[in-house]
Amino acid sequence: MAVVHHTTLEPGKLELLTAWVPTREWFTGTTPHLHKAGGFRLDDPDGEVGIEHMLVADTADSWRPVYHVPMTYRGAPLPGAEEALIGTSEHGVLGTRWIYDAAHDPVALAQMAALLAGRAVAQDQNRSDTPARTVEVSVADSETSKAVRVNRIPSPAAVLAPGWVRVSWTDPEGVAAAGVVLEVAVH
Repeated sequence: MAVVHHTTLEPGKLELLTAWVPTREWFTGTTPHLHKAGGFRLDDPDGEVGIEHMLVADTADSWRPVYHVPMTYRGAPLPGAEEALIGTSEHGVLGTRWIYDAAHDPVALAQMAALLAGRAVAQDQNRSDTPARTVEVSVADSETSKAVRVNRIPSPAAVLAPGWVRVSWTDPEGVAAAGVVLEVAVH
């Protein structure tokens, strides 16, 4: 299991995301004002890559969208993934971290598929060795769970995919919500 270090990260995740999110085609606003609303972690079996799924609420937009931003934290650049780089940050314990959009990181994609197949367990964002209580998984059989669809805007609708991950969160006004953030991609 990965260790959650309670230390500094400079610049912070929300600071990096505030600059990066507006450059994405799925962003619906103009200038975001992001707040962490929830999320979970996945463990890399090799212990090299941090994998976090963060839900951020944008209070600058009148309809208050919530975005699902999966990220990986690496100790060195990921070759060929320059377009997926969110930014770099100085971690108080681990040093420089290269932070990537996890939808383009092979380690993260493998763990997302493992979660959908029931071979991985979603972990709490803030506590080591603690399963996430805000995550519900509908497990797909291993043959159909190889391709993963990342929902950037969590879907509150009924899910028809053979496997899915639903996360609950609390928005900045204290309102509870839930939505599907990962699905098995059906071709």
